Amino acid sequence: MSDLIITVENLSKKYLVAHRSELQGRARYLALRDVIGREIRHLTRKMIDVARGRQLLLGDVVEDFWALKDINFEVKRGEALGIIGRNGAGKSTLLKILSRITEPTRGRVTLRGRVASLLEVGTGFHPELTGRQNIFLNGAILGMTSAEIKGKFDEIVAFAEVENFLDTPVKHFSSGMYVRLAFAVAAHLNPEILVVDEVMAVGDTEFQKKCLGKMNEVSRVEGRTVLLVSHNMVVMDQLCQTCIWLDQGSVRLSGRTSEVIRAYLSHGGASKERVVQLHQLPRKWANRDKIRLSSLEWLCKLPLRHGEPLRARILFESQAPAKNLAIGIGFSDLSGSRIVTYDTDLQDGYRPNIARPGVYAVDVEIDALPLQPDTYLLDIGCRSGDSQALDYIPSALQLEILAGPSTPGFIAARSTGVRLNSRWTWNLERLTGHSASGWPITAAA
Repeated sequence: MSDLIITVENLSKKYLVAHRSELQGRARYLALRDVIGREIRHLTRKMIDVARGRQLLLGDVVEDFWALKDINFEVKRGEALGIIGRNGAGKSTLLKILSRITEPTRGRVTLRGRVASLLEVGTGFHPELTGRQNIFLNGAILGMTSAEIKGKFDEIVAFAEVENFLDTPVKHFSSGMYVRLAFAVAAHLNPEILVVDEVMAVGDTEFQKKCLGKMNEVSRVEGRTVLLVSHNMVVMDQLCQTCIWLDQGSVRLSGRTSEVIRAYLSHGGASKERVVQLHQLPRKWANRDKIRLSSLEWLCKLPLRHGEPLRARILFESQAPAKNLAIGIGFSDLSGSRIVTYDTDLQDGYRPNIARPGVYAVDVEIDALPLQPDTYLLDIGCRSGDSQALDYIPSALQLEILAGPSTPGFIAARSTGVRLNSRWTWNLERLTGHSASGWPITAAA
């Protein structure tokens, strides 16, 4: 028996995109008689196309759009495959073809097992049927007997937490209830292949954790195959052994998940620019008479990983002399609660004076990043010796911290925050007398 459960060969999908040429250029505004004449001519052409057996399109200028181009990959039994890429890269189109919802234009897909799909909200269930009826309907579609479905029924209902709504038509379900039941059905009816799109983002945090645990069990314990599309790189890194990066309908890279994610994020697939222009971001406090944060440059490998070094350089612009300067960065969770703070004045209490206007740099180095794999917000601020806030940018950027080679124990005090030692290096030789952001810094020293 072959160890391969999915084989995709030279898979391509083309859509025809139609435009109305009359709506372009100078003919945008027409008199009523011209509009009527145009519509009659357009209708006549469409009737001729239908009579000749051509596809009916709402437009007279047709372009080919290749959503997928020559996709090739194989998936083994029990393997969890992640699919990443920017919006419009072709991820959902690929899943629809693998789920037999959409036909490919060319190429071949071989599936050696039953497929259960959880795609966008609204697919897979009949809206007029109750939750109970849809469970049995989906089981029958997968080829299960009534007795087999009844054997899984209580487990499905308990997982979905919809006991009180089983006999309600699913069209009255909230999106969260719908997703909970849809995932429970897909995961518990024993398909050999489970296909899951980003739709899990609709559920609450606790249910998302439950879903991830179930997918991990399905793949690693029960030996079934999981195909997952997600923009959450932490989930991908923890759940999937292999990964495919789709870019404009083609496979940009495939291989080990950690390597593909690193290449994707380094390429800018997420908000992971190597240089972040801080001067373009909104700030909470800004004393424009003195200091302005200009940019942040990563001097280490991206994406950041738990337990690995972090090195970054922050440029700031001084319009006037400043005393006892301190700069800090903080990591917060997505709710805004501070977890870790790093300050320059934690290093021997050193707080330099800025004597001349100009652009300066300060480097920060953290030997082993203690943050657990998750998504964080990075705050950056600057203050004077009297604790006056000179510039502060909350949520300057969103960061994905991935699992690293080691996992030393670290429990973040999310309610109060944690201040940890780090090494900061000041560069008090002016890098330039000119501001990259156009901020005037030519005041007299």
